[in-house]
Amino acid sequence: MPSISGSVVLVTGANGGIGTQFVKGALDRGATKVYATARSPRTWDDERIVPLALDINDAASIAAAVSAAQDVTVLINNAGATPPSSNILDLSEAELREGMETNFFGPVLMAKAFAPVLSSHPESVLIDVHSVASWYAFAGIYSASKAALWSATNSLRLELSPQGVHVVGVHVGYVDTAMAAHATGPKMLPADLVRAVFEAVEAGEFEVIADEVTAQVKAGLSQPLEVLYPQLRQ
Repeated sequence: MPSISGSVVLVTGANGGIGTQFVKGALDRGATKVYATARSPRTWDDERIVPLALDINDAASIAAAVSAAQDVTVLINNAGATPPSSNILDLSEAELREGMETNFFGPVLMAKAFAPVLSSHPESVLIDVHSVASWYAFAGIYSASKAALWSATNSLRLELSPQGVHVVGVHVGYVDTAMAAHATGPKMLPADLVRAVFEAVEAGEFEVIADEVTAQVKAGLSQPLEVLYPQLRQ
């Protein structure tokens, strides 16, 4: 089974609440090095953490990250962005494209660029952070882009498995971070999410259903559409 202990991890969006916890959680589980990436990397107080500038929407930036991090064995596609409105029809064409660029094309192109690096190691892992929004359309282009990433992760899993790369998809509802500060209702702690993800990785699982609301939504996918979206009955 894949192990975080002894691994070299790269985390996108490492400055955020979930990203920061991925960095710390990997080290707690014995990772030897963590590349903490962001457009503007922060300073860390641990010599095992390597700050690395990375814009997942820029091909040259991705190429530079691949060149700098040839020893990566665990790639965590965590970076994402929410749109200014949850309504697709309220967004401009540029805002729609930005949502797809950041939440879909960025992670997929990261996976494509790092695939040769990951497959060069005996064991490696790709983790894509989706959302309950990938199964439930409450967030417009964010939901659409996460649904696209979920589908791409399934394809990547099939393509990379023969190369020894274990691919894990993560689905979760609201997490207690700045991004979800506006939301009401239950919120998962970032540390609890990261713990669930790494436990799933080390158990050889392919998918993380991190909380109860996500489990309920996934179960609802087999029901008639109006069960998941009761407002359609009005």
